[in-house]
Amino acid sequence: MTSLTERIEHARTRITKLVFPQDTNPLGTLYGGTALQWMDEVAFLTATRFSRRQVVTVSMDRVDFKVPIPQGAIVELVGDVVKVGRTSMTIQVRILLEDAMIGTQELAIEGHLVMVAVDQDMKPVAI
Repeated sequence: MTSLTERIEHARTRITKLVFPQDTNPLGTLYGGTALQWMDEVAFLTATRFSRRQVVTVSMDRVDFKVPIPQGAIVELVGDVVKVGRTSMTIQVRILLEDAMIGTQELAIEGHLVMVAVDQDMKPVAI
């Protein structure tokens, strides 16, 4: 049997994306809604990997947009389980803006999403 710490470490999810023109607003920066969609996807994957159950999003708590993300940027989304309840998990998702020429990353967006494990009838189940 694996420990809670090992399960959390194994559930960490990292996805790298390129910001295309269709992802940006008239100012040439990433749409907030697109960023939220990406964050929801990473939270879903992280929670599924942790719980090994079907999960749904029940809330998105405070999302901080720290720096704009320009078209053409490489970003890395990182999802981590930061709290575990009986049926729910809180997933921290960070979007890191990468400087492709030197390889450094800067925190651009951060938020917390609460995911709940559900059964076939969409009723919460224990994780």
